[in-house]
Amino acid sequence: MTDHIISSRSTAHDFVPVMLCIHEVLNRLPVTARSSEHPGVRIENGVVVDDNYTGPVLEQVIAENAMSKSTPESGVYMGVPVMVAPLRDSDGSAMGAIGVVDITGIFDLATLMEHQSMIIRQVCGRDPCPLPAELITSKR
Repeated sequence: MTDHIISSRSTAHDFVPVMLCIHEVLNRLPVTARSSEHPGVRIENGVVVDDNYTGPVLEQVIAENAMSKSTPESGVYMGVPVMVAPLRDSDGSAMGAIGVVDITGIFDLATLMEHQSMIIRQVCGRDPCPLPAELITSKR
């Protein structure tokens, strides 16, 4: 039987079984993990694509020992929203981090509403839009 111990000294090998499980539970969203002392893994499409992986958000989360929902400005996931949480030991110190591509971050409702308002202004100008005769309630 093979042991996999997650600690601040864990290697990619230790993370693989847990991260493959998380990857499957999340319907194969890309996942990453690393310990505070060693690079870890990046898993996509059911396969370990990198077993010497680190990323700027993983490193930031370990250093700050705090969750991050952000869009990296560098690395493999540059421009893609991610969520990364610290993996803490019994003392509360960050011994690693686990990350996932944040599909909820792709759909920023506030930005969508802002764009919708701008489009309506461009199409309708200052007049009421839609016109009273175009309202859904007027067609019932």
